[in-house]
Amino acid sequence: MTAADARPPRIDVMLAVNGLRHAIEIDPCELLVDTLRTRFGLTGTKRSCDMQVCGACTVLVDGAPVSACTYLTYEARDKTILTIEGLARGEALHPLQRAFIDHAAFQCGFCTPGMILAACALLAEVPCPTDGEIAHYLRGNICRCTGYKKIVEAVQAAGAVLRGEGG
Repeated sequence: MTAADARPPRIDVMLAVNGLRHAIEIDPCELLVDTLRTRFGLTGTKRSCDMQVCGACTVLVDGAPVSACTYLTYEARDKTILTIEGLARGEALHPLQRAFIDHAAFQCGFCTPGMILAACALLAEVPCPTDGEIAHYLRGNICRCTGYKKIVEAVQAAGAVLRGEGG
């Protein structure tokens, strides 16, 4: 038996990433974080804890936040994947991206992509969340640099814009 024979068989999958469909061949145990970063160059998805604890790798799969560090690429086949790079429309930032900037809701920015995508899923589910609902929903996204007050304010402001109440 050669080393090539010992490798697991590769699998053909179709992925829809940020509105574009891709047919790729993957290893059965390939993680979505690795696929996004190495195959597609989408480095906004951060690898950090590798244990589904910190939220830095959060992406949306069919609109739901998932930890890409523990989510197999195979599980994302035939589903819609949204990363931070796909949230803006051209040069126009998404209201959450704009609100995070306007409210200084980040410092180093490492956690910001995952935080924004989790908040995006929240606002799709609960258009007018309370501060407590925001804090509860984002409990899986850890920021080590800043307090969460500005993050909550940014999510509230983006929610108002998305509801047509703010500008």
